[in-house]
Amino acid sequence: MLYDWLHDIEFAQPYQFILLGLVPLSIYLYATSQQSRQATMIVSTTSTFPGVPTWKTAMRHLPFIFRMIAFVFLVIALARPQVRNEEHKVNGEGVDIILTIDVSGSMLAQDFAPNRMEAAKEVAANFVDSRPTDRIGLVIFSGESFTLSPATTDKSVLKTQIYNIRSGLLEDGTAIGSGLATSVDRLRTSKSKSKVVILLTDGENNGGLIDPNTAKEIAKAEGVKVYTIGLGTEGYAPVPQQVGGTIIMQREKVNIDEKLLKQIADETGGRYFRAKDNESLKNIYSEIDKLEKTKIESTTVTNFSEKFLPFVIIAGICILLEILLRLTVLKKFP
Repeated sequence: MLYDWLHDIEFAQPYQFILLGLVPLSIYLYATSQQSRQATMIVSTTSTFPGVPTWKTAMRHLPFIFRMIAFVFLVIALARPQVRNEEHKVNGEGVDIILTIDVSGSMLAQDFAPNRMEAAKEVAANFVDSRPTDRIGLVIFSGESFTLSPATTDKSVLKTQIYNIRSGLLEDGTAIGSGLATSVDRLRTSKSKSKVVILLTDGENNGGLIDPNTAKEIAKAEGVKVYTIGLGTEGYAPVPQQVGGTIIMQREKVNIDEKLLKQIADETGGRYFRAKDNESLKNIYSEIDKLEKTKIESTTVTNFSEKFLPFVIIAGICILLEILLRLTVLKKFP
């Protein structure tokens, strides 16, 4: 604890340490004066003068030692020891973003590692970490849509919701229109200058109460920019299927309505991306992150806390001990 405290100490006037050069000079002068005070007697033998040191003679140097210690700590106090306290303030004009993720059964396809669902969750969580000043929400959809989290700045809660996504939470299917409409509705009352939906799906629209084109028009009316991502490799992908009590892998054709997704993105001012593996999916979110820049201003306020008082107190104690020794134990009587 003491080491950590001393490790954080800085000195505002370090040139005061030059005064410590007086310490060895004082020790030399003190030693010289002590030698000159010793009396000299020439005798034929010293056997009659056995050494009889007393506790007083053993303590005679203590006042000088205390004086030197006091001087050293006073010099340290003069150097103004301080502890730096830095306060970082981040201000920014954030973007309101809704992550809209397909949770249909086909998202368990294993053309991504370990599957499409887990890959989508990982990149979504990383994207959340990369947007510290934005409000981000989460909508899932399959045969219907559901809001797991409204737009929030509480990133830990949002990431928990992302990691808890799993297939089977909703009726199966791919209701792209419902997912988009729900996402736009979550941004309808937003006062942010930039409102964005990132819609990820691996299939074609085949359900839901709202047609994708209707949802697209709602997004345009609300000024919501939509980035769409088609998830899946080319051709066929292995998908786990439960048959009785056994799970078997079946190869299913990858059907993504790229024309629809591109139309939604183009007409709302966004872009369409195709992710065919984990790496390309990561790159897509990185690209969207660059496209949707957030204005961030970071300021650092530095405060210094003066820490000279403990050194002054120690110096004062040493001076007091020197005075007490000279007036009591080591007092010289005429």
